[in-house]
Amino acid sequence: MDAQRQPAFVAQERDASDALLEQVNQAIQSALPLRIQGANSKVFLGREVAGDVLDTRIHSGIVTYDPTELVITARAGTPLSVLNAALEDAGQMLPCEPPSYSRGDADASGAGDGTVGGMVAAGLSGPRRPWSGSVRDFVLGTRVITGLGKHLRFGGEVMKNVAGYDLSRLMAGSFGCLGLITEVSLKVLPKPRLCTSIALEMDSATALARLAQWGQEPLPISAASHDGRVLRLRLEGGEGSVAAAHERLGGESIDPAYWR
Repeated sequence: MDAQRQPAFVAQERDASDALLEQVNQAIQSALPLRIQGANSKVFLGREVAGDVLDTRIHSGIVTYDPTELVITARAGTPLSVLNAALEDAGQMLPCEPPSYSRGDADASGAGDGTVGGMVAAGLSGPRRPWSGSVRDFVLGTRVITGLGKHLRFGGEVMKNVAGYDLSRLMAGSFGCLGLITEVSLKVLPKPRLCTSIALEMDSATALARLAQWGQEPLPISAASHDGRVLRLRLEGGEGSVAAAHERLGGESIDPAYWR
């Protein structure tokens, strides 16, 4: 291993909410700022923040997961790769496809090192976002340490359980400004039976016109990308609908890893 490179952080299942709460309260008493981070994989976003580091990765692990209820609850420091692996084993997925940015310590499978808390705090979604929704659309509940040093719970583990303002979804995209996320409950969905990615050569104007047309038709498109010369599409759904759409649209098949 390169002597200049630090070893990757190894996540362990541990409830460290008391330690995080103590660090927040100490910072409040000392009037010192805190820099909340998980894997620090999104440090390139926004402005630099000074202060003592509060590392959420000490608070990690899947708390509950019931595939039959399509709900998973995980601590903020849980790596997205761990969450996605648990969902994959049950044939399910996070529909918003949050990116898992890597700082160079990804594993052999290419999985990044982003965390569940960072996913919600940043609110970034992947290529399925226009068709399935954003991160906030799948947040059911959160536990948060507030700036007053209180550990509170918002929402729950069902879709319709909030009477009043939905504070859990407000945490999505808050970048830690509203509090320290310690736990998140997320709605998940079954993975599609078939996924096919294709590439079609066309200019930008043609691609926009085609996408506008296809958007009004029952085509199983779940991702689209254009680089100025080639339009790439992902088709997902039942075998029959995907095969029919591929036959109609044409195009060459491409590696589905493109979307990651």
